[in-house]
Amino acid sequence: MNKLTHFDASGQAHMVNVGNKPNTHRIAIAAGKITMLPETFKMVESGSHKKGDVLGIARIAGIQASKRTSDLIPLCHPLALTHVSLEMHLNPAENSISCQVRAETIGPTGVEMEALTAVQVALLTIYDMCKAVDRGMVMGDVKLLEKSGGKSGEWKAEK
Repeated sequence: MNKLTHFDASGQAHMVNVGNKPNTHRIAIAAGKITMLPETFKMVESGSHKKGDVLGIARIAGIQASKRTSDLIPLCHPLALTHVSLEMHLNPAENSISCQVRAETIGPTGVEMEALTAVQVALLTIYDMCKAVDRGMVMGDVKLLEKSGGKSGEWKAEK
């Protein structure tokens, strides 16, 4: 089992030193979903929400959040992201919206936290925009799907 890298030998929390790690192309893909009432789903799907384009605003919020991850997660390094894309998939059968984020950088540390943060904030933005009509929405299934780059190489979640 690997040791927790955010603690030093005496058990104190610290920021991992990535100064000697080589720059590599790093990619992380994360996903999550929000489930809502059928009426709420139809409002988002049709674009008839009085606040505007819910999915478009959530997409921008997720991308913006990925760039601010180090401001939110105390021991994350600030990264120069080279690309962030965010896709929403509507599932009428379960009145849910899935969000998938792909984050990329060329650097000494990974972008998993940036992808996961983007997913969470995009889902929270959908909740915020729709809470006036549906406070019972449920966000979940947030997870890293895959990552590549760096010393640990490729990783994919089990299906």
